[in-house]
Amino acid sequence: MDSFEINKIIAAILLTALIIIGIGKFADVIFYVEKPEKTAYKIEGLEVAESSSAKSDNDAKKTEVVDIKALLAMGTVEHGEKVFKKCSACHMIASGGKNMIGPNLWSVIGRKAGAISDYKYSKAMIAYGKEWTFEEMNSYLIKPQAYIKGTKMAFAGLRKEKDRASVILYMNSKSSAPKPLP
Repeated sequence: MDSFEINKIIAAILLTALIIIGIGKFADVIFYVEKPEKTAYKIEGLEVAESSSAKSDNDAKKTEVVDIKALLAMGTVEHGEKVFKKCSACHMIASGGKNMIGPNLWSVIGRKAGAISDYKYSKAMIAYGKEWTFEEMNSYLIKPQAYIKGTKMAFAGLRKEKDRASVILYMNSKSSAPKPLP
């Protein structure tokens, strides 16, 4: 086989590859499909970032006055234990438990934010420094990254009021001295 034959074979392979790529590009132009604005299937616990930064800014600036007593009445400790399983991938909630990706949440209700000495909190969480009341925890759990800008907690949040109320009740029950309910 001489070099001319080899060149023809290589040229045929390259031409075939170019034709396939060209047909693909041409088909994309002819059969253009717009992507839907909203996903058709919702996956619980997963949230896609909003395309408009104005929307997320407005969400963060909204501060609703929540009737925490009515909210907590929606939840149960048993349901909170089930919902908390989403949190247990990063957090432990045990007396004397270790810190994981996130800090141990034993006695978190009533504790100052960023207060565990042997855990490396984000600068935003340390600067936040408020006490975790029922109201603060509720606002935080809706969408953590919007509530405390710069937190390293990558959880999408709990949108359902019953889920938030239940998790708050569950976390309050996991304490040496649970806070009295309002």
